[in-house]
Formats: sequence, structure tokens, C-alpha cells
Amino acid sequence: MADEKAATATKTEEQEQQFIIERIYVKDISFEAPNSPEIFTQDWEPDTTLNLNTNAKALGEDHYEVELQVTVSVKTKEKTAFLVEVTQAGAFLIRGYPEEQLSHLLASFCPSNLFPYAREVIANLVSKGSFPEMHLSPINFDALYAQRLEEDENATEAGKAESKH
Repeated sequence: MADEKAATATKTEEQEQQFIIERIYVKDISFEAPNSPEIFTQDWEPDTTLNLNTNAKALGEDHYEVELQVTVSVKTKEKTAFLVEVTQAGAFLIRGYPEEQLSHLLASFCPSNLFPYAREVIANLVSKGSFPEMHLSPINFDALYAQRLEEDENATEAGKAESKH
């Protein structure tokens, strides 16, 4: 009987662990081509800058919104050809994960799911702006997350070392 209860409890714990994408949506979007149409008469020598930022917030019990902000700035001969800013967001139901796994899901797994949508929006905007095709390479959000954890750990250790002196 005790084994039955233990098996039922384990089954319940396994069933409670859920990750569901409820919605994926564009939250904010901007496209600027400040030097058009003159920029089209110049040789195309793009200098591209890509910036990423993520933000996660709780919406309620087990519900989270994750935002992936992607900014792409392209200059040619020191003049801005275009600037694209997209905030791709998603609403997620995440239940039953320990804090460490939840943090990883929100900072890495969710942005990994959002990035292809943001990449598509950016490609469409650039195309509609009459610029050459732009296809952003995939991004390893797991590596970025691990790098951030390492930087946080190093900063904490440096802080502890300074406080000892």
C-alpha cells in the first residue's frame, strides 16, 4: 500500500512538470532607413551590429512572459542604411520545475523558441525596405546563458575578495 502511494506521488510529480507555449507575438517593432533613397546609390558594404536582450517576468502562478529584444543596425560607409528593432514575446506556462531549471528555461529555452520568429520579422522588414536579404544566423542561447552564469559567479567571487581586503 505504501508503495502504491509512493508510485502515485511520483506519477503526480511527473505530471505536474509542464512547459506549454501559450502565445508567441510581436510586442514592439521598428524599422528606420534614415538615409533612403540616397543609400541605394552607394556601393553596398554593410557593417552589421546585432544586439540581443531578454527579459522574463511572472504573469501569475506558473505563467511567464519572456521578451527577446533584437536590434540590428546596418551601416555602409559610416551612414546608417537601416535600423530594425523587434521585441518578440511569448507567454509560457511553466510548472513543476526547480528554481535552477526554471531560470534556465526562462533565460535560454524560451528565447531559443522566440528567435526564429524574430528572425523572420527582421528578414521581412529588411526586404520591404528594399535592402538585400538578411538572414540572421542561429544563436546558441544555452552558451549565452552559461556565459552569463560564469560572469555572475566571477563577479560574486571578485566582490567577496574585495570585501576581505
